[in-house]
Amino acid sequence: MAVVTVLAGISAADPPRPNFVVILADDLGIGDVSAYRQADVRTPGIDRLAAEGMRFTSMRSNGTVCSPARAALLTGRYPDRVGVPGVIRTDPDNSWGHFDPSVPTLADELREAGYHTAIIGKWHLGLVSPNVPNDRGFDHFHGFLGDMMESYTTHRRHGDNLMRLDGDTIDPSGHATDLFTEWAIAYLRERAATPERPFFLYLAYNAPHFPIEPPEEWVASVRTRLPALDERRARSVAFVEHFDHGVGRVLDALAEEGLDRTTLIVFTSDNGGSLPHAQNNDPWRGGKQDHYDGGLRVPFLVRLPGTVKPGSTSDHVGLSFDVVPTFLELAGRPCPPDIDAVTLLPALRGETATNDDHREFYFTRREGGPAYGGRSYEALVRGRWKLMQNHPYGPLELYDLTADPYERTDLAATRRDVVKELSFALQRHVQRGGSIPWQPPPSEDHAPQSRPQRTSPVRASPP
Repeated sequence: MAVVTVLAGISAADPPRPNFVVILADDLGIGDVSAYRQADVRTPGIDRLAAEGMRFTSMRSNGTVCSPARAALLTGRYPDRVGVPGVIRTDPDNSWGHFDPSVPTLADELREAGYHTAIIGKWHLGLVSPNVPNDRGFDHFHGFLGDMMESYTTHRRHGDNLMRLDGDTIDPSGHATDLFTEWAIAYLRERAATPERPFFLYLAYNAPHFPIEPPEEWVASVRTRLPALDERRARSVAFVEHFDHGVGRVLDALAEEGLDRTTLIVFTSDNGGSLPHAQNNDPWRGGKQDHYDGGLRVPFLVRLPGTVKPGSTSDHVGLSFDVVPTFLELAGRPCPPDIDAVTLLPALRGETATNDDHREFYFTRREGGPAYGGRSYEALVRGRWKLMQNHPYGPLELYDLTADPYERTDLAATRRDVVKELSFALQRHVQRGGSIPWQPPPSEDHAPQSRPQRTSPVRASPP
């Protein structure tokens, strides 16, 4: 079997296929993970994955905002090629994507390979069939359909309850971060009881996305440790540390159930942190919504005992959606021929990264409102060069990432030859994405479906 050659260090003739867990943070800046930057925030749960696995230093997300990054992560395709160039919202007049129902997701592929599949947490890729999780390859859904919550304790969006257990509307009590942690732990214990079937868990937290709403005992703990920290930053640090505690509890559950040595874990964020909410993307320029690397560079950690060397680091340059061919190869499932992602397995095995200068990384975002007018803006990275717009009405900017990794000197006016070359390459990507509809058919009902509510309380965890 091909899996034997992949799982270096495992001597069994026919090793079991690994389980897969993706833990996705929402707006977590790379500067807010202490494995990347020693500062005011402490993230021992996330750092544990760095100590026990591989820390990637040059990975980017596929998007600067939620829906596009998630669509890419679940398909291995650039987001506009699956109909999601922008944020999918509850208001159809300000919604900028429609997740193409004809495209198989990672959950579809792994379910075909015999895996049990689950998403816990934030979906943000559609409110109604055929674009709810149970229609897109997931056997189990316990979480939130929408884009964000007005409060982590009431779980509403524009007054609507979008919390679901599969197709049923539920109304649980508790902080959303604690709920998602508890539900993930319950799922892992359930899967441990049926070890004959491997599983894929997509644990998509909505923290630390605004509103910055940590439990007050976590804020008090940060104030005690860092009394000079201003209030906005103190609350942001507390929010990240509360979230990190949940990640640590999930890792503990994997170990307690004996699943830790047979499970590949990927931890990352959907995009960079939000600067107006005192989140940190150091040392990169910009933040969420930006095509500068502060909006794109994300923490990316992988743990798989027996394959990934503990405490290792990789400078492999890739994108978050590269998890798709990686997982499929390990699962013994052929990759669809039209995906844009590339396997991470050579990097995970510690092989020298080639970082092919001809691999292009493409980014796009479409947005509405007076500032954007429904238009899109794009970026392209090829080797040392990055061509980008940071607003649909802004100029093209060019950066030499080798000489200027923090994007301080725009070379567009002096390197017109590079601008011309990359502009044609970018144009080809735009044309491909433009052939995919990104609005739902007129007959589709945008209203979220509601069913009888259930109540499932959970207590918040201590700091």
